[in-house]
Amino acid sequence: MYSYCTTRVTLAANRGMLLGALALNTPTEMAQNGGDLELPQRRLGGPKEQPNGKLADALSLEERKQRDREERLELLLWRKPLVTLHYFLLESLITLKDWTCRLCQQRATVLAVLLGLACFSFMYSVEGTHQKYVQRLEKKLLWCVYWLGLGVLSSVGLGTGLHTFLLYLGPHIASVTLAAYECSSVNFPEPPYPDQITCPQEEGAEGSISLWAIISKVRLEACMWGAGTAIGELPPYFMARAARLSGTEPDDEDYAEFEEMLEQAENAQDIPTRAKLAVQKMVQKIGFFGILACASIPNPLFDLAGITCGHFLVPFWTFFGATLIGKAVIKMHIQKLFVIITFSRHIVEQMVSLIGAVPLLGASLQKPFREYLEAQRAKLHHQAGEGSPTGESWLSWLLEKVVIIMVCYFVCSVINSMAQSYAKRLQQKKYSEEKTK
Repeated sequence: MYSYCTTRVTLAANRGMLLGALALNTPTEMAQNGGDLELPQRRLGGPKEQPNGKLADALSLEERKQRDREERLELLLWRKPLVTLHYFLLESLITLKDWTCRLCQQRATVLAVLLGLACFSFMYSVEGTHQKYVQRLEKKLLWCVYWLGLGVLSSVGLGTGLHTFLLYLGPHIASVTLAAYECSSVNFPEPPYPDQITCPQEEGAEGSISLWAIISKVRLEACMWGAGTAIGELPPYFMARAARLSGTEPDDEDYAEFEEMLEQAENAQDIPTRAKLAVQKMVQKIGFFGILACASIPNPLFDLAGITCGHFLVPFWTFFGATLIGKAVIKMHIQKLFVIITFSRHIVEQMVSLIGAVPLLGASLQKPFREYLEAQRAKLHHQAGEGSPTGESWLSWLLEKVVIIMVCYFVCSVINSMAQSYAKRLQQKKYSEEKTK
């Protein structure tokens, strides 16, 4: 009974002290205390639960970023040529400076490469029986670097991207295919191959050429091109990985779209978003074989796979190994087979015949194609000392001009892209200066 009374007295005293403390606090102090208590909840709640002033600042910041993005997109050679070229030169200098600093940090690698080049140069300049092997090695290395570079340009994301398969590798495979069926052999004389394809003096029996022989003839350049496309997929991976490790959000449209897609994954309704989510889930859950599956087929969403792997910290060799096998081996053989089958002799003849069947314009369209094929066959049987064959048709002239126009457009898009990157640097610098004020 005594302990029960003592407990009741203690509770009453504590209640009286609490009421006295609340009575002594002013309304301002209570508001401050309440604000301090609610602050963690507001921070956890995100921008939607912020005070009106902070929410308005966030909205105004988003509007400014959107306006700045639209201003950057206005930097085009055909709209603001002087400003675009000026920004392009400045961005080129900054990029060159960054690359120089990175090379200085990799001094051992740079020194090893320089020593290798010096040894090769010494062997190249010294006369001897080894010269033919050195020249053969030089030719193969330059051939591999050429196709590797074209593969990188096809997928690295500079400007609009250069479709080097359609412009270079595809026509090269088609030329080898047509020459193989015409000569019944793939043992083209070197030189002039690969600069020019001519039939060997001893041609094979008609119909003796096999599909595997043509595939083997173009395997080196095709695999090098595929390896270049795999290397070109690394920038999105490194960008997303660095952003995840540092905890910062880079001002990159693709990465921002990826994060927004992850936030709205449950409410996705349109087909493109569902396709992107399917790629993301496949890469995230299956891992190596998911990346391999995405890289082994023509997939315009593969950039998303690189961003996904970088965001979820997939190991580098898992990502790059699967990408290299998929693009340089599996996908490349699929594309080679498609081109070789399409440009085999009977398929080409059937296509030319179908062109002639077009109403009204068939005959006029069929004639230049036949002339072009006949001119190509004449070049294949042309020998080195026989003089040059007759002039080219207007179709080949048109194809050359299309290639030139596409390359020029790609160069212009690279200039525009680098100029916009420099404008982004200036805008980010302005934001950082405003934060420090």
